Amino acid sequence: MKILGIVGSRRKNGNTAVLVQEALKPFEMQGMETKLIFLGDYDIKDCNGCECCHDTYKCVKQDGMQEIYPIILESDAVVLGSPTYFYNVTADMKAFIDRCYCFEAFDENDRSVWMSINEAFGGKYACVVAVCEQEKEEDMGYTATAMEKFLEALGYRVVSTVKALHLFAAREALKDEKVLLEARQAGEKLLKTLQLREKVKAQFSRSASDK
Repeated sequence: MKILGIVGSRRKNGNTAVLVQEALKPFEMQGMETKLIFLGDYDIKDCNGCECCHDTYKCVKQDGMQEIYPIILESDAVVLGSPTYFYNVTADMKAFIDRCYCFEAFDENDRSVWMSINEAFGGKYACVVAVCEQEKEEDMGYTATAMEKFLEALGYRVVSTVKALHLFAAREALKDEKVLLEARQAGEKLLKTLQLREKVKAQFSRSASDK
């Protein structure tokens, strides 16, 4: 299995990076393949709504997203993380979210009928990490929700959401055992979900072959 961590913060030593990496640890301890990417390392242009992806499910813009798309498609699960910028995700994360529009399919005559390519091929799994410097969850605004709804629209089941509050200084999360545990447990739940999927598939195959 391949697990992808996506960090929407440009602070590579920041709290979002720390917590996303903590969520990846359970997979690494099992010897599974993980990859961590920072969206700030890629030139990601805005989606302009051209609809050129309508029939191909591929974006025509030639930028950093063309490097990210194959990694997303190859991954069995995603850990998505962003700090809070004015009650929402960062600009890098928002651009990334918008550019994944190419993975959606719509009925030609009724756009209320739609699905993602992940849904068409069975669905995937994810967890979310949202970080805020303030003490109250309400000050996080839409950060966690924006990532959750995006992932759900792409055919991922979000099994855990970590809402880390009162973190600002770089790597401050390393001193917060509670939030580190929450991130690690989110990763563990994601791992167990994938393991259960494999178990069910194997049991179903054996049951079908016994008939």
